[in-house]
Amino acid sequence: MEQELIINKVANSGLVTLDLEDLYHKGERVVYDLKENLFMGMILKEKDFREFLKNHDWTQYAGKNVAVICSEDAIIPTWAYMLLMIKLQPVTNMVVFGNLTELENKLFYDAIAKINPEEYRDARVVVKGCSKVPVPTAAYMEVTRLLLPVTQSLMFGEPCSTVPLWKRPKER
Repeated sequence: MEQELIINKVANSGLVTLDLEDLYHKGERVVYDLKENLFMGMILKEKDFREFLKNHDWTQYAGKNVAVICSEDAIIPTWAYMLLMIKLQPVTNMVVFGNLTELENKLFYDAIAKINPEEYRDARVVVKGCSKVPVPTAAYMEVTRLLLPVTQSLMFGEPCSTVPLWKRPKER
């Protein structure tokens, strides 16, 4: 009885898989809410805020990713955010003005910006769709923007089951 040879068509397909999950920064995500610094929940007193900044233990944010918000409907002067950044930036991995969604988008944008699109020149690329961590839709759009000018084709999903997105037109 002759044995049938099993051929791995996916391995031989020449597809390049890009897994955005690999770009996920593992650092903790936290929110810093300026409402905690407001007097009577309404105004920010410069003297009190500067005293807080001087005495606060900023090491608790070491290596973390921080989203800075103010959940109260208060007018916060721009300089207050700048002073806060001066304290947070040296100890954190990332600080953004905005919510956790904006923080996640920024983390992925920065990671995607480090991709060298030339490594994908003329490649048939599958952007992996399933991941164990939440990958924002914005990250999929950004990687598409980055790779579209250089790839031969772009697909979404898994190498064994892809959704074709784009194919470079054949030159005549």
